[in-house]
Parts: sequence; structure tokens; C-alpha cells
Amino acid sequence: MSVLIQPLITEKLTRLQDENQQYAFKVVKTATKPEIKKAVEERYPDVRVSKINTMIVPSKPKGRYTKSGFVSGRSAVWKKAIVSLKEGEIDFFSEI
Repeated sequence: MSVLIQPLITEKLTRLQDENQQYAFKVVKTATKPEIKKAVEERYPDVRVSKINTMIVPSKPKGRYTKSGFVSGRSAVWKKAIVSLKEGEIDFFSEI
């Protein structure tokens, strides 16, 4: 099983890619920084990772109205890794 689940693409993260050579990934909750670095460098062989910041994204309350009334729940807890590169560039859209 891979440590990297999926790349994250939002407006804010796209700006980080352009300005600072930083890319964000959704990763396994138990992944460590050395494991994330190894996984990124294996998946994208022409890049070198300089720094990794990780954060646990907390769950948020969610709810919706249905025919039977209000249904409430929570979103899942997940881990985000922001990877700073020394050299190289990652092209997420070539894999699609």
C-alpha cells in the first residue's frame, strides 16, 4: 500500500506550486516524514524533496435535510503533507 493517497489541487495549493515549489498530498494517517519523502521521490523520480510539513485535518460536523428529517454526522479525520522541492517539478495532470 502506498503512503500517498492522492494529490490535492485547490486554488491556494496551486498558488503554492507556482510561487514556492510546494505540493500537497493526502497521505496515510500513520505516515512519517521520511516515509512520505521516500514515496514522493519514488513516484516522481526527477524531483528532490527538501522539506515536508504535515498536519492532521480534524473532522467537521456535517448535516443535511432529508424526507425523514435532519441527518447529522462528521467528516473523516485525515493527514495532509505539504512537500517542498529542491529541484524538479511535479505534473499531476500527466497521470490523468
